[in-house]
Amino acid sequence: MEPSVKVLKLSAQGLPQSWISLEEAVLHYAADQVRWEVGARVAVFRGGHNAITGRQSVIVVSSIIGTRGVPRIDPFEQKPGLTNSKLFARDRNICAYCGGHFHESELTREHIVPFAQNGPDTWMNVVTACRACNHCKSDRTPEQARMPLLYAPYVPSLWEDFILRNRRILADQMEFLMAHLPRTSRLHA
Repeated sequence: MEPSVKVLKLSAQGLPQSWISLEEAVLHYAADQVRWEVGARVAVFRGGHNAITGRQSVIVVSSIIGTRGVPRIDPFEQKPGLTNSKLFARDRNICAYCGGHFHESELTREHIVPFAQNGPDTWMNVVTACRACNHCKSDRTPEQARMPLLYAPYVPSLWEDFILRNRRILADQMEFLMAHLPRTSRLHA
């Protein structure tokens, strides 16, 4: 059992709620809050022995669990937080200007309308750029710099956001999330 494994917690209706630790998942099982489960068995926790029956308590944790209760996330109101790692993943580590594929350490968050021209720091105003292109574009718009964008920015869906925020997604979790992506998502292989 690897401690970095995360369980995908869904609402009973199947909407993603959060990535939780194995320990948090065990608490949901112990409190009888797990309504359904799918995916691979990722951990087995053994507890004490029952004084009457002598049987040991066992909790088997699945990689995806649906929990009781009302969802705290409305998928239509969800606005994913913007981070460089999620931006680079959304854009597949490809520079929006030269089209080169780069390691994350060689990339920057590039504002289409620069801060110097009152451009906001939002999903729809940022793309991934290599350091050379970002430097070349400077404080100009793509039109002013004569550097057209190779792809358009977009706001990730709830499902895409769950993929973008976890670097260690298990195969069955990825399959589950990918099945719900919009057809236009850049995360499709």
